[in-house]
Amino acid sequence: MPNPIRLSQRAAIMPASPIRRLAPYAVAARAKGLEVHGLNIGQPDIPTPEAILRRLREYKAPYVPYGPSQGLPEYIEALRTYYAGVGAKLSAEEIFVTTAGSEAIQFTMGALCDPGDQVIVFEPFYTNYNGFAALNSVECVPVTTSGADGYHLPDRASIEAKIGPRTRAMLICSPNNPTGTVYTDAEIGMLAAICRDRGIFLIADEVYREFTYDGKTSRSLLTLEGMNELAIVVDSVSKRYSLCGARIGCIVSRNREFMSAILRFGQARLCPPTIEQFACTALTEVPASYTQGVLAEYQKRRDVVFSGLSAIDGIRVRKPEGAFYVCTGLPVEDANAFAIYLLSEFSLDGETVMVAPLDGFYATPGLGRDEVRLAYVLEVPKLERSMRILDAALTAYRAKVGA
Repeated sequence: MPNPIRLSQRAAIMPASPIRRLAPYAVAARAKGLEVHGLNIGQPDIPTPEAILRRLREYKAPYVPYGPSQGLPEYIEALRTYYAGVGAKLSAEEIFVTTAGSEAIQFTMGALCDPGDQVIVFEPFYTNYNGFAALNSVECVPVTTSGADGYHLPDRASIEAKIGPRTRAMLICSPNNPTGTVYTDAEIGMLAAICRDRGIFLIADEVYREFTYDGKTSRSLLTLEGMNELAIVVDSVSKRYSLCGARIGCIVSRNREFMSAILRFGQARLCPPTIEQFACTALTEVPASYTQGVLAEYQKRRDVVFSGLSAIDGIRVRKPEGAFYVCTGLPVEDANAFAIYLLSEFSLDGETVMVAPLDGFYATPGLGRDEVRLAYVLEVPKLERSMRILDAALTAYRAKVGA
């Protein structure tokens, strides 16, 4: 008898994206003529810097060749200049260009972990960490944070209690997706101390580095003392320069053995995108006024969304400190069912809203069932209408289910 045809265990455990799994409902809603305000995904509508678009238009080569596995030298030099501006002096060998931040995280997990090893994450966390872990047969071990204190870190003992013999690393994101939390210097220092004492790596997803509000700042892991062998930064141009479709990220580390392994990983996939790297060599020409304008716009959007949510009866919300997301508890039992209701049954003046249920951002079963993440990536008038739609939809939905 032949063996039964089956897929791998890895395929069986690969999670669906809670950010994208409701897309068919949105397609159906738009087919009915509704305008769907997409607050489910972090796709900025801010224009890309003109310097980068101009460089893109300047590409004149008669064909598009493979580039070096570690990235174009001229783009790596642009990144060295950028990181010097955030206080990190780096050599070219300490930067490796990836196909977006996604590949950066996947390569990092693969280089640090054997199948069955564990990475500490702080939930709720960027949902695709689960997917990257599954691809590497790695387990995400959650440390739970609470919206009651703005999703800041628990004490050292609570974190160390989750470290076991197969723990290889901690993975953090600050400013945070999905919570908007910005970890303090003391919190970052505590995690660094734990990793030094326990001999585990500290991986920092710093994609939203510049997105901090109300005078807060975000300290890069690259500026910490005594972490050269243990600190790894994964990064991307997607949010910083509104270049989500360019798929350009990077890994930064001063650990030579780790970076040597990453180079071999990169050689197996040949090279990151050539034309997009060429365009991004212009990032050093982006004026400071661009970032300042983007921050002012997002802070205005955050304030509109926070004010709108705070006025809705039964909502639980804390003001986010950074990134462009807010997590909010809803007065419903099942946020997934409510999200589907928004797209399939409800509209207000021909409009509705798409949200991301938060249960998929947790590793602990049962958490996040009544929570959603909203991305305030739309213009203020659309955000104002979205808040009115959510208010009306919650009232109608709760009447429907008998809440």
